[in-house]
Amino acid sequence: MKIQSLALFAILPIAALSLSGCGKEPAAVKVGENGLSKIKVGYIGLTCEAPLFMAQEKGFFKEEGLEAEMVKCEWSKYKDVLALGGFDITHHLIMMFLKPLEQGLNVRFTGGVHTGCLRVQTSTESTLKTAQDLKGKRIGVPGQMTPPMIFATRWLNDNGVDAGKDIEWKVYPAGELGLALEKGEVDAIADAEPIGTMLVAGGKVRNLADQAKDAPYKDEYCCAVIANGKWADSNPDLCARATRAILKGAKWVQTNPAAAAREAVEKKYLGSNPELNTSAIANLNYMPSIDGCHKAMGTAATAMQKAGMLDAGTNIDELVGKGWLPMPGITDQWLGELKVEKVAMGQIPPDQEQRLLAELAVTSDNLVVATCCSKASKVVQAKPPETKIAQANEGATEIVLPR
Repeated sequence: MKIQSLALFAILPIAALSLSGCGKEPAAVKVGENGLSKIKVGYIGLTCEAPLFMAQEKGFFKEEGLEAEMVKCEWSKYKDVLALGGFDITHHLIMMFLKPLEQGLNVRFTGGVHTGCLRVQTSTESTLKTAQDLKGKRIGVPGQMTPPMIFATRWLNDNGVDAGKDIEWKVYPAGELGLALEKGEVDAIADAEPIGTMLVAGGKVRNLADQAKDAPYKDEYCCAVIANGKWADSNPDLCARATRAILKGAKWVQTNPAAAAREAVEKKYLGSNPELNTSAIANLNYMPSIDGCHKAMGTAATAMQKAGMLDAGTNIDELVGKGWLPMPGITDQWLGELKVEKVAMGQIPPDQEQRLLAELAVTSDNLVVATCCSKASKVVQAKPPETKIAQANEGATEIVLPR
Protein backbone atom coordinates (compact mmCIF):
# COMPACT_ATOMS: atom_id res chain seq x y z
CA MET A 1 0.00 0.00 0.00
CA LYS A 2 1.66 3.20 -1.19
CA ILE A 3 0.56 6.32 0.62
CA GLN A 4 0.54 9.21 -1.83
CA SER A 5 -0.63 11.83 0.64
CA LEU A 6 0.38 11.80 4.27
CA ALA A 7 -2.19 14.39 5.29
CA LEU A 8 -4.85 11.72 5.80
CA PHE A 9 -5.19 12.35 9.47
CA ALA A 10 -8.74 13.73 9.72
CA ILE A 11 -10.65 13.70 12.96
CA LEU A 12 -14.15 12.32 12.92
CA PRO A 13 -16.95 14.87 12.64
CA ILE A 14 -18.15 15.58 16.13
CA ALA A 15 -21.81 15.11 15.16
CA ALA A 16 -21.11 11.62 13.89
CA LEU A 17 -19.52 10.33 17.08
CA SER A 18 -21.24 7.75 19.24
CA LEU A 19 -19.11 7.59 22.36
CA SER A 20 -21.24 5.43 24.65
CA GLY A 21 -21.88 8.20 27.14
CA CYS A 22 -18.26 9.29 27.58
CA GLY A 23 -18.38 12.19 25.10
CA LYS A 24 -20.15 14.96 27.01
CA GLU A 25 -19.63 18.69 27.32
CA PRO A 26 -17.66 19.68 30.45
CA ALA A 27 -20.03 19.98 33.40
CA ALA A 28 -19.86 22.51 36.22
CA VAL A 29 -17.16 21.79 38.78
CA LYS A 30 -18.41 19.41 41.46
CA VAL A 31 -17.11 19.17 45.02
CA GLY A 32 -17.18 15.86 46.83
CA GLU A 33 -18.17 15.26 50.45
CA ASN A 34 -14.48 15.40 51.31
CA GLY A 35 -14.32 18.97 50.04
CA LEU A 36 -12.15 18.06 47.06
CA SER A 37 -12.95 19.36 43.58
CA LYS A 38 -13.82 16.52 41.23
CA ILE A 39 -11.95 16.06 37.96
CA LYS A 40 -11.82 13.30 35.37
CA VAL A 41 -8.43 12.00 34.26
CA GLY A 42 -8.33 9.99 31.05
CA TYR A 43 -6.07 7.02 30.39
CA ILE A 44 -5.83 4.09 28.02
CA GLY A 45 -3.68 1.68 30.03
CA LEU A 46 -0.20 2.24 28.59
CA THR A 47 3.29 1.82 29.97
CA CYS A 48 4.09 5.50 29.50
CA GLU A 49 1.04 6.69 31.49
CA ALA A 50 2.78 5.92 34.80
CA PRO A 51 2.74 9.61 35.91
CA LEU A 52 -1.07 9.58 35.81
CA PHE A 53 -1.20 6.43 37.88
CA MET A 54 1.36 7.69 40.40
CA ALA A 55 -0.38 11.07 40.72
CA GLN A 56 -3.43 9.10 41.83
CA GLU A 57 -1.75 6.43 43.95
CA LYS A 58 0.72 8.75 45.71
CA GLY A 59 -1.93 11.30 46.55
CA PHE A 60 -0.62 14.13 44.35
CA PHE A 61 -4.11 14.96 43.08
CA LYS A 62 -5.40 15.07 46.67
CA GLU A 63 -2.52 17.33 47.68
CA GLU A 64 -3.87 19.77 45.09
CA GLY A 65 -7.39 19.56 46.51
CA LEU A 66 -8.62 17.30 43.71
CA GLU A 67 -10.62 14.11 43.69
CA ALA A 68 -9.59 12.40 40.48
CA GLU A 69 -11.83 9.91 38.74
CA MET A 70 -9.70 7.75 36.46
CA VAL A 71 -11.60 7.29 33.19
CA LYS A 72 -10.42 4.49 30.92
CA CYS A 73 -11.22 5.04 27.26
CA GLU A 74 -10.59 3.32 23.94
CA TRP A 75 -7.60 4.42 21.89
CA SER A 76 -9.62 4.96 18.71
CA LYS A 77 -11.91 7.52 20.35
CA TYR A 78 -9.42 9.10 22.73
CA LYS A 79 -8.90 12.47 21.04
CA ASP A 80 -12.58 13.02 20.46
CA VAL A 81 -13.64 11.94 23.95
CA LEU A 82 -11.21 14.46 25.43
CA ALA A 83 -12.49 17.22 23.15
CA LEU A 84 -16.10 16.40 24.03
CA GLY A 85 -15.49 16.43 27.79
CA GLY A 86 -15.56 12.70 28.55
CA PHE A 87 -12.56 13.49 30.70
CA ASP A 88 -10.87 16.76 31.59
CA ILE A 89 -7.15 16.12 31.39
CA THR A 90 -4.60 13.46 30.54
CA HIS A 91 -1.10 13.14 29.17
CA HIS A 92 -0.54 11.86 25.69
CA LEU A 93 1.52 12.03 22.51
CA ILE A 94 2.02 15.53 21.16
CA MET A 95 2.28 14.41 17.53
CA MET A 96 -1.08 12.63 17.73
CA PHE A 97 -2.86 15.88 18.58
CA LEU A 98 -1.22 18.38 16.22
CA LYS A 99 -3.20 17.51 13.09
CA PRO A 100 -6.50 17.41 15.02
CA LEU A 101 -5.54 20.75 16.60
CA GLU A 102 -4.95 22.14 13.12
CA GLN A 103 -8.41 20.90 12.15
CA GLY A 104 -10.12 22.54 15.10
CA LEU A 105 -9.90 20.09 17.99
CA ASN A 106 -10.27 22.15 21.19
CA VAL A 107 -7.39 21.02 23.42
CA ARG A 108 -4.65 22.69 25.47
CA PHE A 109 -1.07 21.59 26.13
CA THR A 110 0.33 22.56 29.55
CA GLY A 111 3.61 20.73 30.16
CA GLY A 112 6.01 18.06 28.88
CA VAL A 113 5.96 14.69 30.64
CA HIS A 114 8.61 12.50 29.03
CA THR A 115 10.72 11.73 25.95
CA GLY A 116 11.49 8.61 23.96
CA CYS A 117 8.44 6.42 23.09
CA LEU A 118 9.06 5.39 19.50
CA ARG A 119 11.35 3.17 17.39
CA VAL A 120 12.09 2.11 13.82
CA GLN A 121 13.51 -1.41 13.86
CA THR A 122 14.79 -4.11 11.54
CA SER A 123 16.08 -7.65 11.81
CA THR A 124 19.57 -8.16 13.23
CA GLU A 125 20.28 -10.16 10.06
CA SER A 126 19.26 -7.27 7.80
CA THR A 127 21.84 -5.21 5.92
CA LEU A 128 19.74 -2.07 6.37
CA LYS A 129 21.50 0.59 8.40
CA THR A 130 20.26 4.03 7.36
CA ALA A 131 17.09 5.78 6.28
CA GLN A 132 18.43 5.90 2.72
CA ASP A 133 18.67 2.11 2.76
CA LEU A 134 14.89 1.99 3.19
CA LYS A 135 14.13 3.59 -0.19
CA GLY A 136 11.80 1.24 -2.05
CA LYS A 137 11.36 -0.93 1.04
CA ARG A 138 8.36 -2.01 3.09
CA ILE A 139 7.75 -0.71 6.61
CA GLY A 140 5.19 -2.28 8.93
CA VAL A 141 3.19 0.06 11.16
CA PRO A 142 0.29 -0.45 13.60
CA GLY A 143 -1.94 1.93 11.62
CA GLN A 144 -1.88 4.91 9.31
CA MET A 145 -0.83 8.09 11.09
CA THR A 146 -0.22 6.34 14.39
CA PRO A 147 2.68 7.80 16.40
CA PRO A 148 5.18 5.17 15.13
CA MET A 149 4.30 6.02 11.52
CA ILE A 150 4.52 9.75 12.21
CA PHE A 151 7.94 9.32 13.83
CA ALA A 152 9.19 7.06 11.02
CA THR A 153 7.95 9.55 8.42
CA ARG A 154 9.76 12.40 10.19
CA TRP A 155 12.97 10.40 10.45
CA LEU A 156 12.83 9.38 6.80
CA ASN A 157 12.09 12.90 5.63
CA ASP A 158 14.91 14.31 7.78
CA ASN A 159 17.24 11.97 5.93
CA GLY A 160 16.08 12.72 2.40
CA VAL A 161 13.56 9.92 1.91
CA ASP A 162 10.06 10.76 0.67
CA ALA A 163 7.85 8.62 2.88
CA GLY A 164 4.89 9.04 0.54
CA LYS A 165 6.68 7.94 -2.62
CA ASP A 166 9.70 5.91 -1.57
CA ILE A 167 8.16 3.67 1.08
CA GLU A 168 5.53 0.96 0.96
CA TRP A 169 3.64 1.11 4.24
CA LYS A 170 1.98 -2.08 5.45
CA VAL A 171 -0.45 -2.06 8.35
CA TYR A 172 -0.52 -4.87 10.94
CA PRO A 173 -1.92 -5.17 14.42
CA ALA A 174 0.84 -3.89 16.70
CA GLY A 175 1.40 -7.33 18.16
CA GLU A 176 2.07 -8.89 14.75
CA LEU A 177 4.82 -6.49 13.65
CA GLY A 178 7.62 -8.71 14.96
CA LEU A 179 6.26 -11.76 13.14
CA ALA A 180 5.80 -9.78 9.92
CA LEU A 181 9.47 -8.79 10.11
CA GLU A 182 10.57 -12.31 10.93
CA LYS A 183 8.60 -13.77 8.00
CA GLY A 184 10.05 -11.23 5.57
CA GLU A 185 6.72 -9.55 4.83
CA VAL A 186 8.33 -6.19 5.70
CA ASP A 187 11.88 -4.90 5.76
CA ALA A 188 11.48 -2.76 8.87
CA ILE A 189 8.83 -1.89 11.44
CA ALA A 190 7.87 1.20 13.42
CA ASP A 191 6.56 0.62 16.92
CA ALA A 192 6.17 2.01 20.43
CA GLU A 193 6.92 0.87 23.95
CA PRO A 194 6.77 -1.73 25.31
CA ILE A 195 6.83 -3.64 21.99
CA GLY A 196 10.18 -2.10 21.00
CA THR A 197 11.76 -3.33 24.23
CA MET A 198 10.25 -6.81 23.91
CA LEU A 199 11.43 -7.30 20.35
CA VAL A 200 14.98 -6.19 21.15
CA ALA A 201 14.95 -8.53 24.14
CA GLY A 202 14.13 -11.36 21.74
CA GLY A 203 17.59 -10.90 20.21
CA LYS A 204 16.77 -10.69 16.52
CA VAL A 205 15.63 -7.08 16.20
CA ARG A 206 17.76 -3.94 16.33
CA ASN A 207 16.98 -0.25 16.19
CA LEU A 208 17.43 1.87 13.08
CA ALA A 209 16.03 4.95 14.78
CA ASP A 210 15.42 5.39 18.49
CA GLN A 211 13.51 8.41 19.68
CA ALA A 212 14.98 7.92 23.15
CA LYS A 213 18.63 8.01 22.05
CA ASP A 214 19.06 9.55 18.59
CA ALA A 215 19.58 13.24 17.90
CA PRO A 216 17.64 15.43 17.28
CA TYR A 217 14.72 13.45 18.75
CA LYS A 218 16.15 12.31 22.08
CA ASP A 219 15.57 15.64 23.82
CA GLU A 220 12.14 16.25 22.32
CA TYR A 221 9.15 15.68 24.56
CA CYS A 222 6.89 13.12 22.92
CA CYS A 223 4.16 13.20 25.58
CA ALA A 224 2.56 16.19 27.28
CA VAL A 225 -0.22 17.10 29.68
CA ILE A 226 -3.22 17.77 27.47
CA ALA A 227 -6.56 19.18 28.66
CA ASN A 228 -10.01 19.70 27.22
CA GLY A 229 -9.87 23.27 25.92
CA LYS A 230 -13.27 24.39 27.17
CA TRP A 231 -12.64 22.93 30.63
CA ALA A 232 -9.15 24.41 30.88
CA ASP A 233 -10.24 27.86 29.76
CA SER A 234 -13.23 27.83 32.14
CA ASN A 235 -11.32 26.34 35.08
CA PRO A 236 -7.71 27.57 34.86
CA ASP A 237 -7.07 26.97 38.55
CA LEU A 238 -8.25 23.36 38.37
CA CYS A 239 -6.20 22.83 35.22
CA ALA A 240 -3.11 24.24 36.94
CA ARG A 241 -3.59 22.02 39.98
CA ALA A 242 -4.13 18.92 37.87
CA THR A 243 -1.08 19.79 35.76
CA ARG A 244 1.07 20.15 38.88
CA ALA A 245 -0.09 16.75 40.14
CA ILE A 246 0.68 15.00 36.86
CA LEU A 247 4.09 16.64 36.50
CA LYS A 248 4.90 15.69 40.08
CA GLY A 249 3.86 12.17 39.15
CA ALA A 250 6.33 12.28 36.26
CA LYS A 251 9.13 13.37 38.54
CA TRP A 252 8.25 10.58 40.96
CA VAL A 253 8.46 8.06 38.10
CA GLN A 254 11.83 9.48 37.04
CA THR A 255 13.11 9.03 40.59
CA ASN A 256 11.51 5.62 41.16
CA PRO A 257 10.97 3.99 37.74
CA ALA A 258 10.99 0.37 38.90
CA ALA A 259 8.61 1.10 41.76
CA ALA A 260 6.26 2.97 39.41
CA ALA A 261 6.35 0.10 36.93
CA ARG A 262 5.51 -2.46 39.58
CA GLU A 263 2.71 -0.42 41.11
CA ALA A 264 1.07 0.33 37.75
CA VAL A 265 0.84 -3.42 37.14
CA GLU A 266 -0.18 -4.34 40.69
CA LYS A 267 -2.96 -1.75 40.69
CA LYS A 268 -4.13 -3.12 37.33
CA TYR A 269 -3.90 0.12 35.40
CA LEU A 270 -2.40 -1.86 32.54
CA GLY A 271 -2.00 -5.47 31.53
CA SER A 272 1.71 -6.16 31.65
CA ASN A 273 4.16 -7.65 34.10
CA PRO A 274 6.62 -5.88 36.43
CA GLU A 275 9.90 -6.58 34.64
CA LEU A 276 8.56 -5.84 31.17
CA ASN A 277 7.01 -2.61 32.42
CA THR A 278 10.24 -1.72 34.24
CA SER A 279 12.35 -2.25 31.11
CA ALA A 280 9.98 -0.18 28.99
CA ILE A 281 9.90 2.68 31.51
CA ALA A 282 13.70 2.55 31.75
CA ASN A 283 13.91 3.66 28.11
CA LEU A 284 11.99 6.86 28.82
CA ASN A 285 13.14 10.11 30.42
CA TYR A 286 10.44 11.31 32.79
CA MET A 287 12.06 14.59 33.78
CA PRO A 288 9.12 16.96 33.12
CA SER A 289 9.56 20.35 31.44
CA ILE A 290 7.40 23.33 30.60
CA ASP A 291 9.68 25.00 28.07
CA GLY A 292 10.50 21.57 26.64
CA CYS A 293 6.84 20.94 25.88
CA HIS A 294 6.36 24.32 24.19
CA LYS A 295 9.47 23.78 22.10
CA ALA A 296 8.46 20.21 21.19
CA MET A 297 5.12 21.39 19.84
CA GLY A 298 6.89 23.72 17.41
CA THR A 299 9.62 21.24 16.49
CA ALA A 300 7.19 18.39 15.86
CA ALA A 301 4.72 20.58 13.95
CA THR A 302 7.47 21.98 11.72
CA ALA A 303 8.80 18.51 10.95
CA MET A 304 5.30 17.15 10.30
CA GLN A 305 4.54 20.04 7.95
CA LYS A 306 7.80 19.47 6.08
CA ALA A 307 6.89 15.80 5.71
CA GLY A 308 3.40 16.64 4.42
CA MET A 309 1.47 15.66 7.52
CA LEU A 310 0.29 19.22 8.24
CA ASP A 311 -1.06 21.64 5.65
CA ALA A 312 1.60 23.64 3.85
CA GLY A 313 -0.28 26.87 4.55
CA THR A 314 -0.53 26.37 8.31
CA ASN A 315 1.29 29.00 10.39
CA ILE A 316 3.21 26.91 12.92
CA ASP A 317 3.57 29.69 15.47
CA GLU A 318 -0.17 30.31 15.37
CA LEU A 319 -0.88 26.58 15.66
CA VAL A 320 1.34 26.27 18.72
CA GLY A 321 -0.19 29.40 20.22
CA LYS A 322 -3.65 27.98 19.67
CA GLY A 323 -2.86 24.87 21.69
CA TRP A 324 -0.42 26.17 24.29
CA LEU A 325 -1.75 27.19 27.72
CA PRO A 326 0.87 28.59 30.11
CA MET A 327 0.07 28.00 33.77
CA PRO A 328 1.08 30.77 36.24
CA GLY A 329 3.68 29.47 38.67
CA ILE A 330 4.24 26.21 36.79
CA THR A 331 7.69 26.74 35.36
CA ASP A 332 10.89 24.81 34.87
CA GLN A 333 12.25 26.60 37.94
CA TRP A 334 9.34 25.24 39.97
CA LEU A 335 9.96 21.76 38.59
CA GLY A 336 13.65 22.04 39.44
CA GLU A 337 12.83 22.86 43.05
CA LEU A 338 10.13 20.19 43.33
CA LYS A 339 11.15 17.36 45.66
CA VAL A 340 9.84 13.79 45.63
CA GLU A 341 10.73 10.80 47.78
CA LYS A 342 13.21 8.16 46.66
CA VAL A 343 11.93 4.76 47.72
CA ALA A 344 13.99 1.68 48.50
CA MET A 345 14.37 -0.69 45.53
CA GLY A 346 12.56 1.82 43.33
CA GLN A 347 15.34 2.25 40.78
CA ILE A 348 16.38 0.19 37.75
CA PRO A 349 18.61 -2.70 38.92
CA PRO A 350 21.85 -3.38 37.04
CA ASP A 351 20.64 -6.83 35.99
CA GLN A 352 17.32 -5.60 34.55
CA GLU A 353 17.92 -7.14 31.13
CA GLN A 354 18.41 -10.57 32.67
CA ARG A 355 15.34 -10.09 34.86
CA LEU A 356 13.25 -9.27 31.79
CA LEU A 357 14.44 -12.28 29.81
CA ALA A 358 13.81 -14.58 32.75
CA GLU A 359 10.31 -13.21 33.26
CA LEU A 360 9.38 -13.45 29.57
CA ALA A 361 10.57 -17.05 29.49
CA VAL A 362 8.24 -17.94 32.34
CA THR A 363 5.17 -15.76 31.79
CA SER A 364 4.94 -15.03 28.06
CA ASP A 365 2.03 -17.41 27.44
CA ASN A 366 -0.26 -15.38 29.67
CA LEU A 367 1.08 -11.83 29.39
CA VAL A 368 -1.22 -9.16 28.01
CA VAL A 369 0.14 -5.69 27.36
CA ALA A 370 -1.04 -2.42 25.85
CA THR A 371 1.06 -0.10 23.76
CA CYS A 372 0.97 3.52 22.73
CA CYS A 373 -0.77 2.51 19.53
CA SER A 374 -2.95 -0.51 20.07
CA LYS A 375 -5.37 -2.45 22.18
CA ALA A 376 -4.05 -4.91 24.71
CA SER A 377 -1.92 -7.61 23.14
CA LYS A 378 -0.87 -11.04 24.29
CA VAL A 379 2.82 -11.95 24.19
CA VAL A 380 3.82 -15.42 23.04
CA GLN A 381 7.10 -17.03 22.12
CA ALA A 382 7.87 -17.25 18.43
CA LYS A 383 6.46 -20.30 16.67
CA PRO A 384 7.27 -21.69 13.23
CA PRO A 385 6.63 -19.19 10.40
CA GLU A 386 3.50 -21.00 9.24
CA THR A 387 1.78 -20.49 12.59
CA LYS A 388 -1.28 -18.28 12.30
CA ILE A 389 -1.86 -15.29 14.56
CA ALA A 390 -4.65 -16.12 16.99
CA GLN A 391 -6.95 -13.69 18.75
CA ALA A 392 -6.39 -13.42 22.49
CA ASN A 393 -9.04 -11.94 24.79
CA GLU A 394 -11.38 -9.24 23.42
CA GLY A 395 -9.68 -7.99 20.31
CA ALA A 396 -6.17 -8.47 21.66
CA THR A 397 -3.48 -9.85 19.38
CA GLU A 398 -0.46 -11.97 20.09
CA ILE A 399 2.94 -10.30 20.18
CA VAL A 400 5.51 -12.71 18.81
CA LEU A 401 9.00 -12.46 20.26
CA PRO A 402 11.69 -13.50 17.75
CA ARG A 403 14.03 -16.24 18.98
